[in-house]
Amino acid sequence: MKLKPFAITLDPGSSLANRTGSWRTVRPEYVDRLPPCNHACPAGENIQGWLFHAESGHYEEAWRVLVRDNPLPAVMGRVCYHPCETSCNRAQLDESVGINAIERFLGDEALRCGWKFAAPAAATGRRVLVIGAGPSGLSAAYQLACAGHGVTIHDAGPAPGGMMRFGIPRYRLPREVLDAEIRRILELGVSLELNSKVTNVPGAMRDGGFDAVFLAVGAHIARRAYIPAGSAAKMLDAISLLRSMEGGERPLLGRRVVVYGGGNTAMDAARTAKRLGAEESIIVYRRTRERMPAHESELEEALQEGVLVKWLSTIRQAGESSITVERMQLDASGKPQPTGELETLAADCVILALGQDVDLSLLDGVPGLEVKDGVVQVGAGMMTGHPGIFAGGDMVPGERTVTVGIGHGKLAARHIDAWLRGTTWVHPPPHELATYDKLNTWYYSDAPKSRQPVLDTIRRQSTFEEVVGGFDEVTAQFEARRCLSCGNCFECDNCYGVCPDNAVIKLGPGQRYQFNYDYCKGCGLCVAECPCGAIRTVPEEI
Repeated sequence: MKLKPFAITLDPGSSLANRTGSWRTVRPEYVDRLPPCNHACPAGENIQGWLFHAESGHYEEAWRVLVRDNPLPAVMGRVCYHPCETSCNRAQLDESVGINAIERFLGDEALRCGWKFAAPAAATGRRVLVIGAGPSGLSAAYQLACAGHGVTIHDAGPAPGGMMRFGIPRYRLPREVLDAEIRRILELGVSLELNSKVTNVPGAMRDGGFDAVFLAVGAHIARRAYIPAGSAAKMLDAISLLRSMEGGERPLLGRRVVVYGGGNTAMDAARTAKRLGAEESIIVYRRTRERMPAHESELEEALQEGVLVKWLSTIRQAGESSITVERMQLDASGKPQPTGELETLAADCVILALGQDVDLSLLDGVPGLEVKDGVVQVGAGMMTGHPGIFAGGDMVPGERTVTVGIGHGKLAARHIDAWLRGTTWVHPPPHELATYDKLNTWYYSDAPKSRQPVLDTIRRQSTFEEVVGGFDEVTAQFEARRCLSCGNCFECDNCYGVCPDNAVIKLGPGQRYQFNYDYCKGCGLCVAECPCGAIRTVPEEI
């Protein structure tokens, strides 16, 4: 609900129409604050910016704002764990805006309509080698190609996508969507060489005539745990299972499958086992649900599909058709401790999902490069200790998600571009955060969050069809309109309507407003009534 705009006309001869600056102790000023969704996005998307176009039905404009930061919106609209929604101010009013679903709608709409990226800048003559065709490598290649640099990607795998292809099941990410978005990046002139493992980075850089290198190898090596097992025990790692699903022959796991681990990969492995015909798919995890690293939505979907979880448990021994599990208890610091209580569970197969590491053998002998705790150390500019060699994604410290990888690729590309040009890229100073207390939510009515359609449970247990569906146009536009435009003026006319002194001047559509300080008395009514917190008061200069 919004107040009906009104205006008070003053007689120019009235004393109230005279200059009022000497009356004020504070003066209002318009300000742009940083929306919490933008602030929380690991890819650095201008979320509020593209939502503004989406709510008006200008989908291509919205998509073009989006892809300035993220070239894979249809992918990320499916696999991102949307920290933007966790930070959304609207969640304190009713529910957060469905940002992730709208991003997916825009990504799918772009594929349906055949939208292409803008032509790259003029060629610079500089060449960059990208090692790894996962989210970080593809993001960097896209940004560098747009800047006019020649880019070649080398990937050891038979197809591009990295862990998006070999670690995320088809029921979460259809391969035709992934392939289409990668193809659009390659159409910028990016060269892709598959089945091309780089074993000597300086040599590849020298032999290929590259001016810089971006390391973006994914975490494809499964971690192991010592579990005493009989010779007939069937054990494999989750990464091998998920990778094998890209082949033509499906693995045989048996009727009773146990997955050891508590991350998102464990959820994917357990759900995949169900789809491969397992009657029982049980996750064994040594901590509680509250301490499980898997995303809550992943766990919930697994439970809906009949996956069971055995909490506070660890595997002590594996046999041909059973495993021995020991019950654990958490100590005061939250670490699991053994209790000595043992239990036997029937199991035809044990899948280990204990995390992944990066193969860093390609870095052997690279001078100046530091590796610590299994990851490459980089400076603020994403460059390693060796000049011209940059790194990102799973290879550097940080959370290992598709969104983080895309953000690393974009950031590294900016630093690489500046380095190639002999300059330094400096991140613009951030705006003040638009917190909930700065909003006037009285003007917003309740609008429940839209829900994405979900495949029925029976089909989810037996097919690899996509589980979560997308929004139609009407729903996507409605959801975009739930955005509160936190911290940034959207020209609602409230300040213009409530000002008792006619001190607000409309500058025309898209130009916002300005204050006429000859008439403003500094009452602050405009600040109090601004829905989005785009006005503040500052002390009057004396």
